[in-house]
Formats: sequence, structure tokens, C-alpha cells
Amino acid sequence: MTRPIPQNDSERWMLLRAAHHQYHVSTTANYDEVLFDVAERFATHQSIGKVEIGGLLIWKRLQANTRWAMDLMNVPDQRVHELTRDAYLAANDLSLSVPEAARAARSAFGSLPGFKTGDALASAVLLAAAPQRLAVYDRRAHHGLNLLGLTLTSGKGRYSRYMDIVEHLRHLAQSNAEAWTARDVDVALYKIGGPR
Repeated sequence: MTRPIPQNDSERWMLLRAAHHQYHVSTTANYDEVLFDVAERFATHQSIGKVEIGGLLIWKRLQANTRWAMDLMNVPDQRVHELTRDAYLAANDLSLSVPEAARAARSAFGSLPGFKTGDALASAVLLAAAPQRLAVYDRRAHHGLNLLGLTLTSGKGRYSRYMDIVEHLRHLAQSNAEAWTARDVDVALYKIGGPR
């Protein structure tokens, strides 16, 4: 049976809150240890390298048996640190709105293999760079938006558009007396967009 698409923010909030709860009931506190470790390294050094990206790759459960993974391994780690430093600084630039910071941070990766197209890995790195500000994007979160009756177009700039919607949903949580981060929104979307 297909569930009806919510028609307003009140209905969306009920689904988001329930999905957020279900996510936390079904996930152990240990699951995000890698994310927290990489976020701590980011906060300390304002950059990360291939080792930390590899950890986030496993945490996000992405495929590494690809051409881009081999190409990334051939990039000097110093260059990876330079690009992730640029992304870190943009993501944490409080003079920028969240969608603007997301756009600037996403663009900072330039032509780094694994970051040229698609937003799953890039958004995992950006979440680690700014855990109180940014969120993970993936197919399940995108599908979750669709199931909430919210449209996110693909193509260049998608992550910034995603973060604009995430901010709307985070403010929706605030209006319902919940102090959610963007990460709280993305786990709810992930749960909504996954198998029932």
C-alpha cells in the first residue's frame, strides 16, 4: 500500500519526527564513531586526507572498487588536504547562509576524483567538516524528499538546493519545539526514503 504524500508542513513534520525516532531506535551509538572521529580531526587540523576519506567511504557504505577510487589514491595527500581545507573553511564561513556555504564548500573539491559528480561522498565529507551545519545527501534522502512531496532537481548545484530544503525542514522542527541539526533532518529523510 502506498502512503499518501503529505500536503502540508504539519503532515511532513509528523512523518519526519516518526522517521527520526525509528532511525535512532534501529541504529546503535557506535555507528557514527567514524564520522565523529573524522569530524574531530577536521576541527583540529581544518583538513583531512585520504585516510579519513576512506573512513567516511566505509561509514557511508559506498563502493570503492571504481576508477575514481584508484585515481584518488594517485592524488598527493597534500593536495587532498589543500582541497578539504578549502571546503572546511567554506562550510564553516558563518558570513554565508547554509545553502551558500554548501555551494562554496562543494565547489572547493574541484576536480578531486570521487567528487566531480554525485554528492554522496562529498556530502559525507562536508558533514564531517561542519557537523552542526551540513547534512548527508544520498539517493535515499532524495527519495525521502519525494515522498514528502518536496522536489529536488538533479544537476549542478544540487547539494546547495538540498541544503536549502534541509534548512526549511530544520526550521520546521524548530517551530515544533525540536532543536534539530541538519544531520537530524538527513537521518529522518534517509529513513523515509529507505525500504519500508
